[in-house]
Amino acid sequence: ALEEQGPFDGLLGFSQGAALAAMVCALRARGDPRFPVAFAVLVAGFASRAPAHGHFYREPIALPTLHVVGDTDAVIAAPVSRELARCFVEPVVLTHPGGHFIPAAAEQKKAYLEFLERFLPGQGQ
Repeated sequence: ALEEQGPFDGLLGFSQGAALAAMVCALRARGDPRFPVAFAVLVAGFASRAPAHGHFYREPIALPTLHVVGDTDAVIAAPVSRELARCFVEPVVLTHPGGHFIPAAAEQKKAYLEFLERFLPGQGQ
């Protein structure tokens, strides 16, 4: 169970995991007590097209998110990831020239750290 591993400050999701994490963010933003996370990093994410999931995206999701988008991602195309980002209030979007992977070059590491530093204790969050 997650309770035994946590507590967790945020979520990291990749591809299908990012799609799921985005839905968890929507629940969290609505006050669902099961998911006490403060932020999410969504890499190669997308909005679920399942009709039963449409309600997750009807209102802007007010949870801080970093969306990592690969310009040459052939699995989840960049416009699809950007569409998910637009479902959030003030999303941070990090693009990289690569494909369907979590980029870890110095430039991306710097962007990850800048985003995550907002959630350190005493940073006003």
